Amino acid sequence: MSSVGNTPAVAQTTALGRLFEPVGAIAGLMARFSLAVIFFKSGLTKWSGFMELSPSAVYLFENEFKVTFLGTAYGFPYPDIMAHVAGTAEIVLPILLVIGLFTRFAALGLFAMTVVIFLVYPTHWPNEQLPWAAMALSLVAYGAGKISLDYLFARKTG
Repeated sequence: MSSVGNTPAVAQTTALGRLFEPVGAIAGLMARFSLAVIFFKSGLTKWSGFMELSPSAVYLFENEFKVTFLGTAYGFPYPDIMAHVAGTAEIVLPILLVIGLFTRFAALGLFAMTVVIFLVYPTHWPNEQLPWAAMALSLVAYGAGKISLDYLFARKTG
C-alpha cells in the first residue's frame, strides 16, 4: 500500500511550489507595500507637525465621520482621541508592514481600520475597502513572506 505523499501528483505539486517560491516572496512584499502606501499617505494628512495633529483631522472625527450601522449614523466617541489613534496607527502600522516586522499584527490593525472605514463609507467597499481587506487578511493569514524582518528573526530563533 503506497502512501499519499509519494504519488506523482504530490511530487509535481511540491516541485511547482519550489519553482514559484520567489513569486510568493515578491507577492508578500508587494501586498505589504501596496497596503502600507494607502494608509501612510492618509496618515500624513492627519498631522501638521511632529506629534501635532492637524485641526482638520479632529474636525473630521467630530463632525464628518459617522459610523453607519443598520441605517443609523453614529458619531465617534472621544473624537480627539480617535483622531490621534487613527493618525498614529496610519503612520506606525504601514512602517511595520514595509520593513516586515510584526506583520500579522500590523495587517490586523489595518484590517480593523478598514472595517471602520467601511462603516463610515459603506458605498465605497467594492473599489476601496474590499481590496484593502483582501490584502490585509492575506498578510494576517500568510505572514510577511521571505523578504521581511519577521522571516529573518524566525530563522535566527528557530
